[in-house]
Amino acid sequence: MPKTYSVRFDAKIPVRMRDGTTLYADVLRPVGRGKFPALLQRTPYDRTSPITRSFLVDVNRAAQRGYAVVIQDCRGRFASEGEFHTFVNEINDGYDTVEWTASQPWCDGNVGMFGGSYVGATQWLAAKAVPPSLKGIAPGVTASNYHEGWTYQGGAFELGFNLTWAAGLTGSNWDNLSRRYKGLNKRGLNKMLNTIDNLDPAFRHLPLKDLPELKGEHTKYYYAWLDHPEYDAYWQKLSIEESHSQIKAAAFNYGGWYDIFLGGTLQNYIRMKKMGATPAARKGQRLTIGPWVHGGSAVEFAGVPVGEHYFGVRSYSLSIDLHGRILRYYDHILKGMDNGVADEKPVNIFVMGDDVWRQEDDWPLKRAKDTRYYFHSRGKANTLAGDGMLSTESPGGETPDVFLYNPINPVPTKGGQLCCNDAYINPGAFDQRLIETRPDVLCYSTPPLSRDVEVTGPVTVTLYAASSARDTDFTAKLVDVGPDNSYARNLTDGIIRARYRKGGKAQLITPGEVYEYQIDLWATSNVFKKGHQIRVEISSSNFPRFDRNANTGKPNNEDPDFVTATQTILHDAKHPSHIVLPIVAK
Repeated sequence: MPKTYSVRFDAKIPVRMRDGTTLYADVLRPVGRGKFPALLQRTPYDRTSPITRSFLVDVNRAAQRGYAVVIQDCRGRFASEGEFHTFVNEINDGYDTVEWTASQPWCDGNVGMFGGSYVGATQWLAAKAVPPSLKGIAPGVTASNYHEGWTYQGGAFELGFNLTWAAGLTGSNWDNLSRRYKGLNKRGLNKMLNTIDNLDPAFRHLPLKDLPELKGEHTKYYYAWLDHPEYDAYWQKLSIEESHSQIKAAAFNYGGWYDIFLGGTLQNYIRMKKMGATPAARKGQRLTIGPWVHGGSAVEFAGVPVGEHYFGVRSYSLSIDLHGRILRYYDHILKGMDNGVADEKPVNIFVMGDDVWRQEDDWPLKRAKDTRYYFHSRGKANTLAGDGMLSTESPGGETPDVFLYNPINPVPTKGGQLCCNDAYINPGAFDQRLIETRPDVLCYSTPPLSRDVEVTGPVTVTLYAASSARDTDFTAKLVDVGPDNSYARNLTDGIIRARYRKGGKAQLITPGEVYEYQIDLWATSNVFKKGHQIRVEISSSNFPRFDRNANTGKPNNEDPDFVTATQTILHDAKHPSHIVLPIVAK
């Protein structure tokens, strides 16, 4: 058993960055002779918050276990000086803070980092700078690319997350911001709080670039995101994926099947396991994925249903002692303890449906067999009452399905991989049957299953479609349908903006022409039980999770006008629309 220490607390310690800006940190460290490895958290969410000090790693528990814990306000947040602009300062500030920590008389020179969401970003961005004292990170529920999978997905602006996060971040730090920027008075705070409490008008405001509530020096990053819809130099210099081959830190990655950054969590693990700069970095990668929403891995949320669905007591992070696993991981990485961590399987996933944890040799699972399930219908797949079918049989000559996409009346978001205002965009698993009554939602379903079918791994949809518009969106959703259509639980979904179907620069489509679209649904692990059905929904909107495509061909950031589009989904021998499901033999 690790030795237990009394803890000393030092508040608001100044840490000077290379450009002269002072950031402030609190330090909790063991009382005792000698030096200790350090765990660092760099946060925009207030270093003094009780949630900050207990979220994912309990800082008192860590200090009692023999770690010096440093919690720092990011630049421009709460006590720290400077201007907060997402991501851009975290590389140098992360490096400088890691090396400052390592140089303290109470530190033995070994530093790890921890935390989730943007705090995961501060870890990866520090690791990108390769500070010599940084031996490991524990990033949770965070991205690998701040363009794709944070701000945009499939070319669509992640409006629900971007707006709620930016508004909440600004409102939470108003007192500090008002001391720095003129015009941020109590009236402005009340206006911001009213926006947070009544988001529907803000979601529908067009053009996006003119949303007044976030205008000003305090939230410049939001408009920078809108000004860079493509993966250009602005994003490339910040991307973790551009630097995986240079990063030397081991990483304990963790996330949730219903987390908004699931795709990035998986990519960070996969790419670092393959491309990390050193053998220790590659061997030191770990991955834990629970049936959690964003933040659902925290102790504070243990026992809370994931949307409308309860995955059982085994699903709690407490049931696997996630806090303890991270500290045990660091006992090995930072203290050199031979505690069995090196011999354990690196991947731990929660398999929904069976509702059990399972250890795996790697991700994706090598034994999973990618299987095509093709779309079929007689031209009437609209709604759950339509004739859409899903099977492994290749299509022959079939009538395409048609629906109208009207941006004024988009398909509403109901659950899924969302953040950050549960009152307006509640994440997790929800019954989709009301959504599936809409004529602009196509439903393709298997017959009731004769046996359990496990789907564990990456999920993609290949769609052959034509549109009457010069630009439009197509969405896809994987759904677990209960016996006798008793419920329809969403698992994962995705989107593709037609102009970005090839990635890179925008390329408008020709109205009426058929194009092939790849829709990335990221991944899941779910056992479709005997008697259930596998269903795929196809539509053109998921609002406000994603901004509405106006169908005009003009950038959505600029165009407040709407055009209704006629969408044609083909599924015949020449255009075999399908979903690829990784099937694991039971």
